Amino acid sequence: MTTDAQLIRRAREDPEAFGELYRRHAQAVDRFIRLRIPAGVAAELTAETFAQAALSLRRFRDEKDGSALPWLYGIAGNLVRTFHERHQAEQRARARLGMPLHSYEVDLDEAGDRLDAERLAPQLGEALHALPLSQRQALELRVHDDLPYADVALALGCSEVAARIRVTRALTSLSRRLKGAL
Repeated sequence: MTTDAQLIRRAREDPEAFGELYRRHAQAVDRFIRLRIPAGVAAELTAETFAQAALSLRRFRDEKDGSALPWLYGIAGNLVRTFHERHQAEQRARARLGMPLHSYEVDLDEAGDRLDAERLAPQLGEALHALPLSQRQALELRVHDDLPYADVALALGCSEVAARIRVTRALTSLSRRLKGAL
């Protein structure tokens, strides 16, 4: 199978090669973005991620055995960070102008979930920070970013089995620490 790195080299001259790269990774990049920003903006940032990738093909450095996914996640992460920075600036401007900061529509199920999450946030935060870094990173990639184990392993530079073990150990540890909080 052609590696992403090979596709990127070909994509400098052949748009079809970039199309293949897009088909391989668009869902993963979109999922990565959707977990970090409102769904209404995610599709736009996914498209922008690939547009920036297309414009920066010559800057790609193969650091993960031919996979472009870490590179694409880096681009997407920068776009997400920029989105949040702009959003915060807009919120500050709205506050200075006395404009409402939030919508007044209420989703009762979401509100209940948020109350539960807020109640457990301190214990969860402590439990997460108590995890070894390798377990916490694996858990964040698998659960928060919703990545398949193969991508978790790729991002962490370990085998898929090792990634699964790290996630399992992290979940077991969190479960033990949070039992009394539930």
